[in-house]
Order: sequence, then structure tokens, then C-alpha cells
Amino acid sequence: MNISNQIALVSGANRGFGKYMALELLARGAKVYAGARNPEAIDIPGAIPVQLDITNPESVRKAAEAARDVTLLINNAGSSTGASLYTGKLDDIHLEFNTHVFGTLSMIRTFAPIIEKNGGGTILNILSVLSWLSVNNAGAYSAAKSAEWGMTNGLRLDLAPKNIRVAGLHVGYMDTDMTTRIQAPKSDPKDIARIAIDGIAADLYEIVADELSQNVQKNLLGGVASLYPQLGN
Repeated sequence: MNISNQIALVSGANRGFGKYMALELLARGAKVYAGARNPEAIDIPGAIPVQLDITNPESVRKAAEAARDVTLLINNAGSSTGASLYTGKLDDIHLEFNTHVFGTLSMIRTFAPIIEKNGGGTILNILSVLSWLSVNNAGAYSAAKSAEWGMTNGLRLDLAPKNIRVAGLHVGYMDTDMTTRIQAPKSDPKDIARIAIDGIAADLYEIVADELSQNVQKNLLGGVASLYPQLGN
């Protein structure tokens, strides 16, 4: 895919990784719609602000009306409640799934016909290494990301005949405001944005962006014993 020819929409582009993705796309010559619940918060020279709440079907519909030339959809908008599946509030668990699964699905179902009409293109879902692995205090997020990974796999098959490639980005912690309270090694989101756009340009289905995600991917072959050695055999 030639990035300079693309018309992209990035959800959650007002801050964090979404902002870096929008900036990287603009630097490569793409036209960029920057989606956010509060478009006034978008400070990205050259981007076109669009009001977008992916959990609100009417907001998604209006965003699609404003961006009918899209060929590249970046599903970046997310939530991170820190809820435990066992003890967390059900409202928080619902929020994780409504955002990462149903909100992302709503975006794809709305924008895929637009991308098809425009000659085809790519959808990138921002996944996580936590779609393959669960850690303490992130059970709801991991479960939602795992469901989003499964959804990504299924939609690849549905949309390939329509000339739409559905890709997934797997990455560990990035140094953004969402991870400020987490004490762990973090990637520079600017570097991950570059890797992600390189992957789109190379027409990759799966972009495994950092060493942590690469190692966890390898450990999937070893099953529970490899992923969770603390549980024993």
C-alpha cells in the first residue's frame, strides 16, 4: 500500500498513540481525519478533526458521513479500567468490551462499505500483547483485547473478497498517559507508530511491534506452562 495515496481515519487521535499515528500518516503524505469524542482537543496541524465516540452508533454514523473518502481505518480508540474479571465492577468490564469489541466492530461495519466503494484499502486494529496474555489487574482489558483479536481474524476472511485487508498490531506497554501508573519497560509510541505504518505499507496482516510481543507470540506454542510458569505444570 502506498501510504501517500491514502485517506485515513484514526480514532482516539486527540492524544497518546492515536496522535502519533496521525502524525506519522501526515508525515508520509496521507490525508488524515482525526477522530475524538471532543474534536476541540485535537491539536494536529494538517489533520481534519471529526467528532467520534465509537461506543455511540449515531456518532459513528455521522463520522462516516463526514469522511466518505476513507481508504485506511485505524481503530485505536480504547479504554483501560484496570478491572479484574473476578472482582471488578461489571460496568467497567462492560466498558472494556463495548469499546474494544463492539465499538470497534461498529466502526468496521460502518466504514468497510465506504472503503470498498473507494476501491479497497486497509483496516488496522490496535491490539495488544495482552490479547495473548493476561496479567494481574488487567483481566477485563485482556479478555476484551483477546476478543478483539478473534474478531480481527474473523473479519479478515469476511472482508478479503471486498479488497479490504484487516491487520492487527500487537504491542506491549507504550509510554503514554494511559500507562503512567504502570511500572514496566515501555516503548516510545513514536517508534511504534513508524513500525505500524511500515507494516501497513508492506501489506502485513499481523504486525508484532516489540520484543515483548514477539516473545509472547513464541511462547503461545508452549501453552499455559510457558505463559504462566507461576501456575506450575
